[in-house]
Amino acid sequence: MSESKMLEQPAKEEANEWKVGPGAWISLIIVLLVFSGFFFKVDGMAWLGAFDFTTLGGSFGTMKSPETSTFIGSGGISAKAGFLFALSLVPTVMLALGLLEIFTHYGAIRAAHKLLTPLLKPLLGIPGYTGLALITDLQSTDAGAALTKELYDSGKIARKDVVIMGAWQYSGAGLINNYFSIGSAMFASLTIPIIIPLVLMFVLKFIGAAVVRLTLNTVYKRDFDHE
Repeated sequence: MSESKMLEQPAKEEANEWKVGPGAWISLIIVLLVFSGFFFKVDGMAWLGAFDFTTLGGSFGTMKSPETSTFIGSGGISAKAGFLFALSLVPTVMLALGLLEIFTHYGAIRAAHKLLTPLLKPLLGIPGYTGLALITDLQSTDAGAALTKELYDSGKIARKDVVIMGAWQYSGAGLINNYFSIGSAMFASLTIPIIIPLVLMFVLKFIGAAVVRLTLNTVYKRDFDHE
């Protein structure tokens, strides 16, 4: 094989790796719907919850005495209590990583990279395939963090990207899930449509991450010189 053909082969393989077909777009649409919370408690169509990540994750049952306690129990302290709490996060993280592997196989990552890079790159300076981790964080902070770590460990994002993503994720973490579960107690007191605070918090997540990006590119610029 000639040298020119040997050089062309890796280029073709890389091009095929990022080729986006109809199946990749369908896979991306499905994963966005599953992780976005769009199907979370739809009025009159509760069956759609079967396609929602939070519903699929489920919850542990409560103890009979006291009824408000989960399997973690009440009154736990120190390392043992922390271990049991961490153990409760494992099923959700495993489910998220498993779903991500399936959708990645069908091209969702490639489609997300192509679709979201024009949006995320100018706003936050991060590549488009981080979008799945950000969207997952809208429902589960633990799953979002796990997907972010997966991207970093695989070399798809750098340390600076992780910091920016962390700023986005943990500003209003688990936004949709927490807003409609915990925040629903305040819905009766709102004098505006309930969607407005949700949209405002979503926009502020981008503003906060953009501020962090600016700080990293100015005050802490030299920290990433040798990355």
